[in-house]
Amino acid sequence: MDRLVVIDGNSIMNRAFYGIMGNKMLQTEDGTYTNAVYGFLAIMFKIFDDLKPEYLAVAFDLKSPTKRHLMYADYKGTRHAMPEELKMQMPIIKEVLKAMNITIIEKEGYEADDILGTLAKKAEREGIATTILSGDRDTFQLASKLITIRIPRTKMGKTEEDDFNEEKVYETYGVSPLQMIEVKGLMGDTSDNIPGVPGVGEKTALNLIKKYGTIDNLYSKIADKTADEKGKLRENLENNKELAILSKTLGTIDIEAPIEYSIQDLKVKEWDKSKVYEEFTALKFKKYIDKFELNSKEVIINKEVNINELFKKEKLEDVEFIRKKIIKNKELIYYLKTKELDNYDCRGDHWSSGKNIINRRIESIYFFTDGIVYEIDAEQINNFKDIFENIEIKKIGYKQKIDYILLKEANIEIKNLYYDIEIAGYLLNSNFGKYSIENLAEKYLGLDISSIVEEKKENGIQLNLFDQTKKEEDNEKVYIYAYLINQIYKVTLEKLKENSLLDLFNNIEMPVEVVLAEMQYNGMLINKDELIQYGEKLKQQLEILTRDIYDLSNQEFNINSPKQLGKVLFEDLKLTAHKKTKNGYSTDVDALEKIRWEHPIIDKILDYRQTAKLYSTYVEGMIPYINTKTGRIHSYFHQTVTATGRLSCTDPNLQNIPTRFEAGKKLREVFKPANGCVYVDADYSQIELRVLSHIAKDENMINAFKNGEDIHREVASQVFNTPINEVTKEQRSHAKAVNFGIVYGMSDYGLSEEIGVPVKVAKQYIQNYFEKYPKIKQFEEEIIENTKKNGYVKTLYGRRRYIPEINSSNYMVRQSGIRIATNTPIQGTAADIMKIAMINVYNRLKKEKLNTKIVLQIHDELLLEAPLEEKEVVKIILKEEMENAAELSSMLVAEVSEAINWNECK
Repeated sequence: MDRLVVIDGNSIMNRAFYGIMGNKMLQTEDGTYTNAVYGFLAIMFKIFDDLKPEYLAVAFDLKSPTKRHLMYADYKGTRHAMPEELKMQMPIIKEVLKAMNITIIEKEGYEADDILGTLAKKAEREGIATTILSGDRDTFQLASKLITIRIPRTKMGKTEEDDFNEEKVYETYGVSPLQMIEVKGLMGDTSDNIPGVPGVGEKTALNLIKKYGTIDNLYSKIADKTADEKGKLRENLENNKELAILSKTLGTIDIEAPIEYSIQDLKVKEWDKSKVYEEFTALKFKKYIDKFELNSKEVIINKEVNINELFKKEKLEDVEFIRKKIIKNKELIYYLKTKELDNYDCRGDHWSSGKNIINRRIESIYFFTDGIVYEIDAEQINNFKDIFENIEIKKIGYKQKIDYILLKEANIEIKNLYYDIEIAGYLLNSNFGKYSIENLAEKYLGLDISSIVEEKKENGIQLNLFDQTKKEEDNEKVYIYAYLINQIYKVTLEKLKENSLLDLFNNIEMPVEVVLAEMQYNGMLINKDELIQYGEKLKQQLEILTRDIYDLSNQEFNINSPKQLGKVLFEDLKLTAHKKTKNGYSTDVDALEKIRWEHPIIDKILDYRQTAKLYSTYVEGMIPYINTKTGRIHSYFHQTVTATGRLSCTDPNLQNIPTRFEAGKKLREVFKPANGCVYVDADYSQIELRVLSHIAKDENMINAFKNGEDIHREVASQVFNTPINEVTKEQRSHAKAVNFGIVYGMSDYGLSEEIGVPVKVAKQYIQNYFEKYPKIKQFEEEIIENTKKNGYVKTLYGRRRYIPEINSSNYMVRQSGIRIATNTPIQGTAADIMKIAMINVYNRLKKEKLNTKIVLQIHDELLLEAPLEEKEVVKIILKEEMENAAELSSMLVAEVSEAINWNECK
């Protein structure tokens, strides 16, 4: 028997939206939410797999009033507005369905239920079975022998279904499907604001209809006094007959709506695969692309890209031939294929850096020119040394910081790093987070490289054109990367121009890439013996702390187990438990800080954790990263990780060594400059507050900075209405928290937690602050308004950060967006200024032919290793270049110091 499936579009979208939420809903990098679309399709594909219908349609509600609204003005009047995150997905699902050639039906004056009912009954008359897919049980009134209602439900994170035909409805409720209309007339429906009879719920309504069959019969019996209902129920029934009849009418699905479509019009058709592929690619639905093999040869992937060019590759024999091409074009578009070295650390838990700065070696190089990829072996690289070092030739590549170091170790100093596609992708959208060549190709070219390669292999096309003794898993793809770099370069360059990001790219991000490469190459010298000795002291300290904790708790237990620790603290010692989760008591830092005063064991536990982290992360964790050739740690600095533009550090993270504790400070002492050298350090003073006062144009704060006043004491004086010479230490501390709270978008609750005052007091502090510094408040309001309108926020240098959260209907998500919007221009501008300073310091050192090296950057701080004979001039250079990196009305100030180890830098 043929089958029709009709889907209640609004109902299933709503169910999918709330079924796939979690902490962070699915969304594309431009902030478009996609969770409801994804879930809708999952539900639709499942019913399609289960039933394989011959006919399919999706019905949607329109915004215009229906006949029910005209009959009862308050119909659905209590419903909340559709969340913005769901609303933006409604046109998307319709576009996807159109691409699938699925019929969409909407009718002014009628609801989706009316459309479903009309189509189902029309199919029934033609002997066609129908399944109605809806989350609305009102549709049960439509059930019959040929009409089944499928209700999706979520169980253990999976979507399951309940099917209700005529028999199942009766079995479940004890009434027929048509009698479900009578039941609704009596009980009403709060979700649709259908009143029903006051005091009559589902159980009572069902019993009445089982007994009397219909509302008309019930009232007939009441009228001739043969109904035996008594008391309040009878009174309610007698007094609300009109409401019952109205409610029944409102709840009755119209099965004769004027729908122009015949059942034959709804026949399932072939998809427009190219359009579906485009939709799924834009929505990042790779799972569905793979499921339906949409990246096959049937799909036109991108009109701008000639797929055949992907496979034009030649083994280079005539070196001079390609050299002439590159020199003529003044462009070197290249990709370095590398191989990980095999010097595995003997303890088996880390790759040792061995003698190489980066634990890789160049295996081959691919050049792209005139539509062809040319390959050369690493042994031939010196034939291109002059080209890599030619400043007139633009170098266009991917992750060029790594290339810089690998080539430098091969005695080649690459010059004119012109265009790195990874950095371009990052600047275009710092929320994207996936900047591999293949992800960028998918995003900007519409190409799924893995699928294309796999397809070619399946079709018998030889991809691996040359014999190689060692094949890597991605060997068939890697030579394509040089071609893709060129294509991505052309597309993203135009997008950088369109978004006014080219100056930021050319003048800050690309130049600082060279500085970061040099910084990683230079590394931080560390005394390994002292580090090991320090580790032994930490182990001894851990043993002492362990004994102290056991003594204070009168028992031995696993201190590292939150469950065991929670039991000891909150059950055995009876301390106050502020938070309990499904896994037990919370023992995180915030929870322990709140009860610090209750028992001395808390301080011991916090010290134990800090000491254990120092030992595992910064002693055991750092030893494998010490280069056996240089004796240095060469940490990797990332440009494309943080959304604000700040740099991040890994392998290991030297930016995050805790210095609030004495043990952390001691750890820094093992980092020392080379013999005959000294550390010269400069730290920006209050750069983020200076940026804030400059952007907000707040004269009170600007003047305080210009006059060299203690900004926190100045703010305390203003906020607490106290003469500046009478400000207490506590007032200054609170003002400092308010200052940084404003910078980081902290709420009154967050501030209260930070400084230990009631929320009401913290709120008053913030209000006082904005009264004294009104331009700051005005700045925040303008930033929030502009971000809501534009969807992104900018730094002074044009760096963009997209913030879709700011328009969320969810209060917590929206507040998070507001905090991000107010913080990003400040923190992002400070990050841009620091990068400019790094570039200028690096260029000045080179210009004056000094041997001083930049070895570390820690957010607002720059650390140099200078020969003793250069230290005085380096101090001057460092201060001048950092303070002149930007012209702020509140003036930049860099505090310079020198030291014989990292800890002594001030």
